[in-house]
Amino acid sequence: MSGEILLVDKPLGWTSTDVVRKMQGVTGFKKIGHAGTLDPLATGLLILCTGKKTKEIQGIQDAEKEYYLEFILGAVTDSYDAEFPPKDIRETQHISEEQVKEKITGFTGTVTQFPPSYSAVKIGGKRAYNLARAGKEVKTEAREVQVREFELLQFSNPGPSKAVVRCSKGTYIRSLVHDLGQTLECGAYLTGLRRTKIGDYFVEQAKTPEEWSKLLNRKPANEGI
Repeated sequence: MSGEILLVDKPLGWTSTDVVRKMQGVTGFKKIGHAGTLDPLATGLLILCTGKKTKEIQGIQDAEKEYYLEFILGAVTDSYDAEFPPKDIRETQHISEEQVKEKITGFTGTVTQFPPSYSAVKIGGKRAYNLARAGKEVKTEAREVQVREFELLQFSNPGPSKAVVRCSKGTYIRSLVHDLGQTLECGAYLTGLRRTKIGDYFVEQAKTPEEWSKLLNRKPANEGI
């Protein structure tokens, strides 16, 4: 075969590279690339291109993304998500659903954000997360992204609130939530993230690595994880 586009529902805790490696064993393809990284603590749609289809990666990456997320008000973390423990704990009883909705409107359209220190952005040829884990100071550069929609679906205080974001490539949902917490003056961090759509591809069309393994009758896809 000249190449395929494979839709994978990335499991929690797997890196995007984990998925690529496992799918190489599952499919027999050695040339596989993914169209848009997902953090280990995120789940959902990861699009893989094999063989000659790798030429289509850039076009897929450029498509609009959709994410469903959960976040908690009243604290921040070093990674902007649940990888690190919360700190700078603050009171949030005074914050209402209406206040959150009002502040969210400021995060649609053209949004300037800084990628998290714990991200795959390269600084001086090195990944930011490697520098951060080595205890070195990390300063990421501001970038402009497009957020077409940021809608609060469920407000819970205390407890995780839920929202949906539809945005351009390069948008860091962790930064979006962190910056929202700063405007509310209480802090916020991401506790759950699921990518549900990239362009015309939906997560409902995807299969987990284990499901792909069973479908193609290959060795267990979770072997070695």
